Amino acid sequence: MKSSKLSWLLVAILSIIVLVFTYKFTVGEVKPSDDGRLAVQLSKDERNAVLLEMRTWLQNSQAMLAAVSSQDFATAANIAKSSGMAAEAATPGSLFRKIPLEMKKLGFDTRQKFDEIAVDAEKLKDTQHTIKQISTAMNNCVACHANYRFVEAAK
Repeated sequence: MKSSKLSWLLVAILSIIVLVFTYKFTVGEVKPSDDGRLAVQLSKDERNAVLLEMRTWLQNSQAMLAAVSSQDFATAANIAKSSGMAAEAATPGSLFRKIPLEMKKLGFDTRQKFDEIAVDAEKLKDTQHTIKQISTAMNNCVACHANYRFVEAAK
């Protein structure tokens, strides 16, 4: 009888731990911001990493537009690949518990869109198609900036 109670106690404790981690993974470390967005609380290094990634996406979007305007689809594809899912390996793991789920979805979707741009640019070599894809990917950027901001967490 004692081992049964102990087993149930362990199940309850482990369930609580799983729920806490699930909650943190889903909600992230956010606070309401005075501008109506959610302020994602990050360390200085994490914040710098996210800001660098966003600048890279913006620079790569501009570089892809320049490349396809010159009909240089190979360059556009290479640039797109550099921001695709393979680049996710450079993202600090600590961000996954701090960034809210919806923001994670936008980030992964953006990376997937860059991968699609790379494939289609090489295969289709269609300027208008690539421009539409870049525009669609940038809608994720607009949505993210409209809803979130990054602040250094208090130490």
